Amino acid sequence: MIDLTLNNGVTLPTIGLGVFQSPPEETAAAVDSALRVGYRHIDTAAAYGNEREVGEGLRRSGVDRDDVFLETKVWVTDYGYDQTLHAFDKATGKLGVSTLDLLILHQPIPSRFETTIAAYKALETLLSDGKVRAIGVSNFLPHHLDRLLQETDVIPAVNQVELHPYFTQPEVRRADAAHGILTQAWSPIGGITFYPGPWGDERRSVMDDTTLTEIARAHGKTPAQVMLRWGIQAGRSVIPKSTNPARIAENFDVFDFELDGEQVARIDALDTGVRGGPDPDEPREAFFAREIPEA
Repeated sequence: MIDLTLNNGVTLPTIGLGVFQSPPEETAAAVDSALRVGYRHIDTAAAYGNEREVGEGLRRSGVDRDDVFLETKVWVTDYGYDQTLHAFDKATGKLGVSTLDLLILHQPIPSRFETTIAAYKALETLLSDGKVRAIGVSNFLPHHLDRLLQETDVIPAVNQVELHPYFTQPEVRRADAAHGILTQAWSPIGGITFYPGPWGDERRSVMDDTTLTEIARAHGKTPAQVMLRWGIQAGRSVIPKSTNPARIAENFDVFDFELDGEQVARIDALDTGVRGGPDPDEPREAFFAREIPEA
């Protein structure tokens, strides 16, 4: 296991279990399985609707709370200073913990950025009060970061964004690095592993990519393991998701090999510039239809 050091000195394990789209009824078992394998980093979010089950899995595993880096996200309907302070209470109540290791804003919401700023100021208060160990953002583009930094005091520790071999976000990575922000990759192996894009209506599986399968074969690994290793070697935090115990274990087995420079360059060259998830600059009023229930 490799630890990364955030800009405030807090460390986190480079690989974590993600639970995006994990059904609540499967989430507790997935978290329990991951912690038994050796994961010590779990990523969830209020909008995933499974924080309660993440907490259940943590308790079921028997691993001490202090040994697990736990992060979650504030959803946009809880943006605003007082609302975000209460979002912390909702999250910790569902997770069954008193503090969080990392709390981040889930989206930038450019059309209502004043509420984004207010929400981040609430994160700063939670940080200064010792209720969270680090704060950050998710899906922020460079211009979102610039505006945030102009109006707040604490530089985010993390920016969690879509990042995988087909969408490498070089501008975001450069902006993060310039500010000392750790880039954390959601969908590091592509989530569902299929991407539309320059192939027209065809859906292409990254697991069948010739470059990735050739490199995987050379190391006796799977394409998924190669993609995770590619992210780790670049100094990123990676958050693969699965509820399958075998896949959870496989995703963690990425610390016994190393990609060489030529292999890294070949994977870098797969970038298409095509985003799979929502564009953070597009108005998403539907986001505001989702209310986060109380603990």
